[in-house]
Amino acid sequence: MGEEAASGNESVLRTDVVIIGAGPVGLFAAFEAGVLGLSCHIVDALEEAGGQCIELYPEKPIFDIPAVPVCTARQLVERLTEQCKPFAPPIHLGQRVTKVERQEQTQRWRVATDRGLIFDTAAVMLAAGNGAFVPQRVGLPEAQALEGGHVHYAVRKRAMFDDTRVVVAGGGDSALDWALALRGHARHITLVHRRDAFRAAEATVQEVKRAAAARELDIVIGTIAALNAPDGALQSIDVKTIGGATAIEADHLIALYGLVADLGPIADWGLDVRAGRVAVDTSYYETSAPGIFAVGDIAVYPNKQKLILSGFHEASLALRKAYSYAYPDKKRVHVHSSYDATLSERILGSQAAEGVHS
Repeated sequence: MGEEAASGNESVLRTDVVIIGAGPVGLFAAFEAGVLGLSCHIVDALEEAGGQCIELYPEKPIFDIPAVPVCTARQLVERLTEQCKPFAPPIHLGQRVTKVERQEQTQRWRVATDRGLIFDTAAVMLAAGNGAFVPQRVGLPEAQALEGGHVHYAVRKRAMFDDTRVVVAGGGDSALDWALALRGHARHITLVHRRDAFRAAEATVQEVKRAAAARELDIVIGTIAALNAPDGALQSIDVKTIGGATAIEADHLIALYGLVADLGPIADWGLDVRAGRVAVDTSYYETSAPGIFAVGDIAVYPNKQKLILSGFHEASLALRKAYSYAYPDKKRVHVHSSYDATLSERILGSQAAEGVHS
């Protein structure tokens, strides 16, 4: 989707919409853009599509997607990616949008990334979740060399922890959820938190306490003081406790201390930003800049609900306004998808080409 246009010595990608963020809301927005007849490109700073779902909890179950009783975060991303395939939206991963500038002559937007991509677009959709975010890292000098192999800030493949000794550090939902989820996989699990009060849902806290009582995992109250890896492989973790110190044998440390969120360059685009979120008008989820929309967690408005399904709704309405920017002289007539012959032919044709049968 989109086409290249020469601009001096630059190669510019011309498209109807640039979607910033390849999480669930951004992926659904790409599908919805295709349904409406809009071309789009997706840009994401992460190296893999899926946003926070893949970055933080890929194997955690999700229960509130309409008509899907339960699926993991990874399964949701895979299904949304599959849904997009008939429209083949290009996804540019591992690069960050750094500039968004209004082109007064054309009333379009010029979007540039830190890796040299340049877009000429009618509309921009921010679906960037919490903006740029990074996990809070273990503040020990020896931790960096162990990252990826023995020190982790997310669980991407649960199988890598099979039959190993795992320390999970943190007191929030993610830490407690993974301490519970790794039961039956890891040889031994220790949950380390600096105090005996947790920040997770009460039902999860009670489940962790029951698991500890049943000796399915250990709970240690204290702070991590040192990582012992004499041969480059983690062997044990020193924990400072109220009573002194203890050493925990460990092959892996999963540190889930939360994220440090930052809007990054978005904060410099002249938008109405409130407490780290972008304010929108709920008629079409348009920001203070005409043609720039914000959907999903990055958007803020009265009674905002941070739910994936809310982001789907916001993206759908935003793209209908984006259509008017892409085709100002063309009025789009709403057609239900069931009666849209062109859409049906495209989607069913795509499925037939891949050997998908109902």
